[in-house]
Amino acid sequence: MAVTEQRTHPGHALFARYAFPPNELGYCGPPGTGTRPGTPDAGLAAHAREFDGAWPYLKILAEAAGQPDPLDEPVVRSYWVGGPLLAELDASELLARLRDAFTGQVTGLLAQIPPENVLAHHSFHVFVVYPWIRFLERDPQTPLKVMQDCRIRWGIVDEVDDEHAIILTRPLAFENGVLTLGAPIAERVRWCRGSALHAPAPIPGQTVSAHWNWICGPLTDADTTALEAATRKTLKLVNSARRRL
Repeated sequence: MAVTEQRTHPGHALFARYAFPPNELGYCGPPGTGTRPGTPDAGLAAHAREFDGAWPYLKILAEAAGQPDPLDEPVVRSYWVGGPLLAELDASELLARLRDAFTGQVTGLLAQIPPENVLAHHSFHVFVVYPWIRFLERDPQTPLKVMQDCRIRWGIVDEVDDEHAIILTRPLAFENGVLTLGAPIAERVRWCRGSALHAPAPIPGQTVSAHWNWICGPLTDADTTALEAATRKTLKLVNSARRRL
């Protein structure tokens, strides 16, 4: 579902970069949309609405920004990466709308989260809405791996080898009953497949984001700070909610 940015609205292209990795694996969104990175997709906006995990957040963020298009680039970046727009939402309204959007689903800790802790960020969906957080005490290895792969993580490119790169990134860890970020490890992730580019070629020393087994693109210092801040805020609220279970 990744696209060639020169032929696509930048917000649509950014959404595709981050949504493609789980869609390719069959986890999120409609089938058949993530077969080839680098393929322009004129129906991208219609497909985006079928990503029922991301779309409610994008709509709420767009409304807060006074933007009619939920795939506006700053809106999309706020959901996947973070930034000041996250603080402009009414927390109580956001929580009510998320509970309504995901009603009938297994929603992890969503029922336990107080309004002041809700966040319109992908990390919130991974750690709070998905049910994996509830399985940590039973079998930490499996939920940790799923949440680590599913969250948007940042890392520094160490080396690039054909279609893959090695990035140094901090994995999730579960220590003494607390979900946290561990010491940096080397992780091998893909950035292209053959001649089809999913993201700009990574450069050693550059900070990039990754989702599942794909690099999604470079991060500025501000992007990295925003992503780390949103991730840490979500981890803090999750650990607090788990103590109340």
